Parts: sequence; C-alpha cells; structure tokens
Amino acid sequence: MRILYLTESADLMRRQLGGEDLAWDANDSSHALRNDISTDEMTPGWTCFHHDATLGRFVYLGLTCRDGEARVQPVGEDAVRRGGFAASVAGRRRGKGSSREQAPYAERAAGIRLLVAESFERIYRQNAINLGMLVTTDFSVLERVRRGEEIPLSFFTEGEDAITRAVIEAGGFLPYTVARLAGRVAPPPVTTRLRGMTLAEKILARHVVREPILGTAGVPAVEPGDACFVRADLRFSHEYVTPMAAACLEDALGKDARVSDPASVLLFRDHLSLLGEVMPAERRERGLLALADSLATRQQEFAAAQGIRLYGAGEGICHSLVTERHALPGQVVVGSDSHTTHAGALGCLAFGIGTTEVACAWLSGDVRVKVPATIRVVVDGARSPGVTAKDVMLTLLAHPYVKGGGALGKILEYAGETVAAFSVDERATLTNMAAEAGAFAGIVAPDETTARFLSERRGIPLEGARALCRDLTSDGDAVFDSTITLDASALEPLVALPGDPGNGVRISDLAVPVPIDIAYGGSCTAGKREDMEMLATVLADGLARGKSVAPGVELYIQFGSRDVREWCREKGYLELFTRAGARLIEPGCGACINAGPGVSTRADQVTVSAINRNFPGRSGPGRVYLGSPYVIAASALAGRIAAWTPGA
Repeated sequence: MRILYLTESADLMRRQLGGEDLAWDANDSSHALRNDISTDEMTPGWTCFHHDATLGRFVYLGLTCRDGEARVQPVGEDAVRRGGFAASVAGRRRGKGSSREQAPYAERAAGIRLLVAESFERIYRQNAINLGMLVTTDFSVLERVRRGEEIPLSFFTEGEDAITRAVIEAGGFLPYTVARLAGRVAPPPVTTRLRGMTLAEKILARHVVREPILGTAGVPAVEPGDACFVRADLRFSHEYVTPMAAACLEDALGKDARVSDPASVLLFRDHLSLLGEVMPAERRERGLLALADSLATRQQEFAAAQGIRLYGAGEGICHSLVTERHALPGQVVVGSDSHTTHAGALGCLAFGIGTTEVACAWLSGDVRVKVPATIRVVVDGARSPGVTAKDVMLTLLAHPYVKGGGALGKILEYAGETVAAFSVDERATLTNMAAEAGAFAGIVAPDETTARFLSERRGIPLEGARALCRDLTSDGDAVFDSTITLDASALEPLVALPGDPGNGVRISDLAVPVPIDIAYGGSCTAGKREDMEMLATVLADGLARGKSVAPGVELYIQFGSRDVREWCREKGYLELFTRAGARLIEPGCGACINAGPGVSTRADQVTVSAINRNFPGRSGPGRVYLGSPYVIAASALAGRIAAWTPGA
C-alpha cells in the first residue's frame, strides 16, 4: 500500500508521484508536512463542476509547495490516481475552508482510503467519514500500513461517539441513515441532567430528536460531547452541491426518493451564475462552462420534481437571503456551505454540512450533531472611526489560540459592549467568518437590535419579534470552554496578508506601500447594507475632494442580494458608485470562488478584497489581501492598500 506524504517540498512531492516511496522522517526538517491545506487546494473550484468519479483525476491539483524561493503546484492531472496511493498524510488543520465534499470524494476516487493528519477541520473530517473513508491523527498507523499489517476497524472507531462509530461501521452516513429510518439502528438517547447551558446548547437541547418517526423533539439539557440528531428548521443548498446530493439520494433510494417537508428546504443558484463572464478560453474549450451550466439545470429539475423553492440567478447569495428573509432566533439552520454560519447573527444556530449530510437531511429532516464546546469571545471598548467587525475578525483569526486551531469544531459566542453596539449586518460578518476559525458556528444572543432588524426588514410586528428573541441567552452558570477578550479601543484597520485569513496585520505596520490592481467590495461577508454604507461613505468623501478610483485600479462592488441592490438604488448609491469609477456586479458568489468579475488573471496582480478567504488560487492566481469595506474603498482611491481616516 503506497503512502503519499503531502510535504512542503515540491521536490519530494514530485519524487513520490514519480514512483519513489518516501522513507518519511518526522525529525527531518526537509520532510515537513504541509499545514493548513484548504479544500480549494485539494479540488480547485473548476474541478467541482464534476460530481462523479471524474474528480479523482484532479485531486491536489491546487496544492502549493515550496520549490526554492518559489511556491509551485507540483501535482498534475491524474498523477495521484496513477501513483496507486491508498493513504494520504498531512500536517495541521487539514481541509480548511470550503465545506465542499468534492475534496474527500476526489481523494477517494483517486484510490485513497486512509487520511492521516495532525488535525482535521470539522466539516472536511466529517465529510470523509460520511463517504466511508478512514481518518486518524495517530501516526503510528503508518508503520502498520507500510508493513502490510491488517488494521481492525476498532482502531478508527476508538474514542468516537456512538453515532460516529455506527456510521464508520456502516461504511458511511447514507447507508446508516437508510438503516436508521428503517428502524434497524438507533442512536442512544441523550440523558444529560439539567444544567446551566450556553445559548447554542439551549438551542440544541430544544431540537434534539427523541422519536424520528413521530418527529418529537426536545430534552432538558445537553452538554459538550453528547451525540444526537437535531431537527432542522431550515435546510438549504446551492447548485455547486445540489446535483451531487440528489445523485446520492437517488443512488440510495432510487428515482422516486422524496424530500421530507420540502417547505423547509431552499435551493439557490448563486455560486456559478457569473462564471461565464470570466472563464478562460481553454476551459471553455474543455466544455467546462457547459458542465457548470448543467449543474444549474440539474438543480432546477430537482427543485421542480420535489416541490422546493429555488432562488434563481441574480436574486442573491444563499447566506445573505437566508439571513435577510428566512432564519429566525432560536432556530437550527443547516446549509451546504461553510458560511451558513452567517445567519448566527440573528441568534440561531447555523452551520455548514457536507453533500452526503445534505442528502440525508433531505430524507430525515434532521442532522447529526456532536454537541460542541463553546468559546466566549468578549469584545469591549469604543471603536475608533474606520474600525469594523472585519477588523475584529482579522484580529481574532490572528490570535495564537485561534490560528493554532484552538477553535476547531467549537462554537464562537460573541458578546461584550462592542458586539452589542454592532448592527445585525456587522454581527453577520463576525458569525460568517467563524468558518475561517474552523469553528462549528458563530452566534450572537438576540436582543433589541435583532428584534428591530426583524421588524424593519421582515415586517414582523415589533412585539412579536421581541418574543422570538426572549430567553435566548446563555445561563449565568453556563460552562465555556475558554474566553477570549479583545479590546476594540486598541484596534486599528487591518489587512490579512496573502495566503490565509489568519495573517492579519495593522495597515500602519506594512513596511512598504502595497500598490494594488483590483479592489473588490462584496460577497456574502461584505455585500450587506452596512457594507455598502461604508463603501459609499469613503467614495463620497473622495468625490468631494476631487478623487475617484485611481488610474490602473479596477474597483468592483457586488451586492449580497437583489434586496441590497434595490436599497442602494433608493439611497442613490448606485449612481455614486458609478460616478466614483466602480463597476457594479449583480448578486452572486463570483470572485470569492474564482467564478465572477473581480478575479485576478495574472500571478503578479494584487487584490485587496472584502471577501472572507484568501487561500492560494481562491480568487485567481494573484495575491489577495483581505480588508474591510472602508479599506477597500480607501485603497481603490489611493491606488495602494490604505486605511480610511475620516476628515483626512
């Protein structure tokens, strides 16, 4: 059985792919394993237009490794499958970023069955187990594999909760779900006694499924480590994932398989709706645009057959629309994207799930959860002008505890006077980017600000909105895993240096000016009303001083939803943005996933962007810095990365 070590060294990668079996030595610095491998690197966005075994040709195609002073991508098409590898080994935080199940699916399709790493991101690990793959952080397994020793399944189930053990033994989550719904297997009941609970624990306790057939839910209490199924109030997916999930459903139960309670399911065409504007000619010639368009067609057919509401192209990004129109305080919301956490700004528990889990949730109406621990993030202090929720998040992501993986699989509960003063839009930036910390979810306790948001944006009577928010706070005696305290009064505008959202530095600390080619304001993270307000404030200030977008810079502004675009029109911002020199883009995921206007086209281009991730290749081949909408607009005017200073 061959083992592929995903190393920092491009030379070692090439040698392994060329047929050499690496005599790996953990103490040899030249054998250093790659840390922080993102699912974008495992399966670059364009490869995910496939949703079958063809994915095995493209695994690790975007993996970047060191070749002297340069970083290169040493894995070619079909190289892993041709190499005959059965195991793959990496360092810390394997599977960061997108929840795309195509990543472990591609590994499996390339012949890999065993995944080893120092640590795994939650969704990626769960996706792999759901697909029937074996995962471990115990490196002793490698010598046993090398010797050809038979390894009992108990090696991989030891230490797992009862449900995960059963899923592993069943060979994946779909066969387990079919058996569960047929009454052949059942999870153990939750028996935790009444205790002080965090907000997330309270929500989970209210949603624990007791009788799956009868649909009854609710237990007195849960605690971290409890394994259970919880009823989902809302389940959603998008065209990147729906076709593969539909195929899973039909493979298991046939063409007549039906989604339970379709009224609580939403589908969106948002991820690839702008792809045709930027796809390179060589990929078009390979038929990839037609393949991507076929995903939307397949989703449309599925929605029609199942009676599910489908939001079409240009209506909005799924996370944005779920928060603006659907999610409510105290609900459990699940979606086929890691940034489902966005809706946690309303005081609901919103989290991302993988493709197999989407298919299973369609069937059962519930989702599997191992109750996570909660980290309390307290942000106090008065913010200086120009400091935003994005700066808070970049500070948090650069925190040694978080950057080192301390938040993996946990819930971030944001609190403190600064958070209380944030609008729901700004709170959504905090909860959205909980995904970048590797967290299970982010959440803010609902309050009067939440109630007014629901009243003003949704038309819910104010007293009814207040009632929805009532009793949704952590208990005074709740047990938190840890507490992180940030002083907002000490914060300055930040940018995250290219490569990772955790590379945050103060703009004032940049050693030399950083000229830019592209400034991008938008995405689910930064396409909200308040984000547009920030962009408008800086651009209006610039126009008043005779400034517009700097020569040689392209400024793109994209709205999170059609609702936000219409609000901007009413405020006069569309005309303002255009007069300042911005190009306006219809709602969609776009450049954030290398699938719309605003992507770089050359490696030497520099982008400053309000999106949530700047992993290699995430938004084109160039270098991407992350910043707040204030920073995006100020940089576009200056022609270099710059903070906004009111009145300057």
